[in-house]
Amino acid sequence: MDTNRNTIPTPAHHRLRTLGATGPEVFPLGLGCMGMSALYGEADRSESIATVHAALDAGVTLLDTGDFYGMGHNELLINEALRTAPAAAREQALISVKFGALRTVEGGFTGYDGRPDAVKNFLAYSLQRLGRDHIDIYRIARVDPDVPIEETVGAIAEAVEAGHVRHIGLSEVGADTLRRAAAVAPIADLQIEYSLVSRGIEQEILPAARELGIGVTAYGVLSRGLISGHFTRDRELAPGDFRGMSPRFQGENLQRNLDLVEALRKVAEGRGISVAQAAIAWVLSRGEDIVPLVGARRRDRLSEALGAMDVELAPADLTAIEGAVPAGAAAGERYPEAQMAHLDSEH
Repeated sequence: MDTNRNTIPTPAHHRLRTLGATGPEVFPLGLGCMGMSALYGEADRSESIATVHAALDAGVTLLDTGDFYGMGHNELLINEALRTAPAAAREQALISVKFGALRTVEGGFTGYDGRPDAVKNFLAYSLQRLGRDHIDIYRIARVDPDVPIEETVGAIAEAVEAGHVRHIGLSEVGADTLRRAAAVAPIADLQIEYSLVSRGIEQEILPAARELGIGVTAYGVLSRGLISGHFTRDRELAPGDFRGMSPRFQGENLQRNLDLVEALRKVAEGRGISVAQAAIAWVLSRGEDIVPLVGARRRDRLSEALGAMDVELAPADLTAIEGAVPAGAAAGERYPEAQMAHLDSEH
């Protein structure tokens, strides 16, 4: 008997995606947890944990954090969320950690440290806060300009050999750095901003990643809420909210960018979906080697993002979306000038 005869094929957006040639299989969307601890104002701890649980219940496997998100707060939050999740959900979770950012008591950033001894130190603290014996994907948040990337990646490779790390990742690096790092050890994925309004990686970085067999975990797919369809010009940001300093959220830039969102809204409404779902579905459509990270802090936002997986964009839809938000149309840089200087991907 042919048991496969009546099997309904799994939609492309629902199939697990592999992070590069050497990385793990993951759910097509990952959960970016930064906003639960830092940079977007106060977050509700119980709702944050409930959102992590809801993501795991929905099948999400990849949880992304950084040891400097809330100076360790985010790792402790994930620890608590996993400890209180059902065993099956806890076991499916894969944790991606960024390290290397140097902080002040006041919350400022003073640079990055990619020295091999620093890598080992950061790793030891993260393992303790997370309550785990290994980290699934480990990456420096930004390249340390004083330390060759070969040394930083080599130190992570030693941690892989020791069993403390499963896979090596990179973050916000350019094509040349990507190649240098890949020559030292297998790289599972590059975490980098990629959205309708941040398409710079399409020129050199994405082709290099594909040439090297490196996956992409795309953050900022809604440009920090800018193209979510929920942000308004008169919104008052909480003290400490990163967007208060972000060029894309300032003055005329904000108005021009929200005009793009309204154009996208017309396209989304024509398909019966939300603006956020159109933006996320567009990133999902860029290739099965790309895994979008959604920064949902609440269950309703998570549910909306997950709905993007049911959106199949036809060529005409893609043309309409890219017509509403053309490449390079966003007003303002994606970070303030001082932070742009730390981006190897922009040099």
